[in-house]
Amino acid sequence: MELFDAINQRQSCREFLDEPVERQMIEKIIDAGIMAPSPLNTQPWEFTVITNQQIKEELYNGAKACKAAAIEASGWKWLETYSVQFLRITPTIIVVTGDPRKSGVDIFSQEGPVAFGHACAAAIQNMLLASHALGLGSVWFTLFDKKRVKTLLNIDENKVPLAFVCLGKPEQQSPKTPRKPGEKKTVFID
Repeated sequence: MELFDAINQRQSCREFLDEPVERQMIEKIIDAGIMAPSPLNTQPWEFTVITNQQIKEELYNGAKACKAAAIEASGWKWLETYSVQFLRITPTIIVVTGDPRKSGVDIFSQEGPVAFGHACAAAIQNMLLASHALGLGSVWFTLFDKKRVKTLLNIDENKVPLAFVCLGKPEQQSPKTPRKPGEKKTVFID
């Protein structure tokens, strides 16, 4: 698959067939993530692969509670229609964890360590594109309680779970979502 085809065709998928994802495919997707750039080549990411149904149920329950708290805090009624049910049916969840201590020189900046998160985001994008190239559906998910996930998965206290990458064979083709044209989002300074 050509790179620009993958970029233009990939869509988030939340409806998966009840079929496992082959371990070899998961490893290939993680290998794509590992090829992402990172500050000073610190490679601040770690990946936890979840296929256990009981753990997926725990992640689902945590996301449901997090969603309820977000609705209450924000008043965003539209969020009520956002289903997190797919966490129960996705065959594979890859939890992407970052290490702020591997952030590069921005550790000393006023904002503190943020580059580790950017590097992990680049890894996630690579993983999403690799999933698409392999014929899998995927979604980048962030509506979860970090403390709860750290406890559940026994993640080191110095590290931060940043996202779930949910993977599986898509039940159907996801509809293409519109994007604003580049000229509406770009400023050139000559």
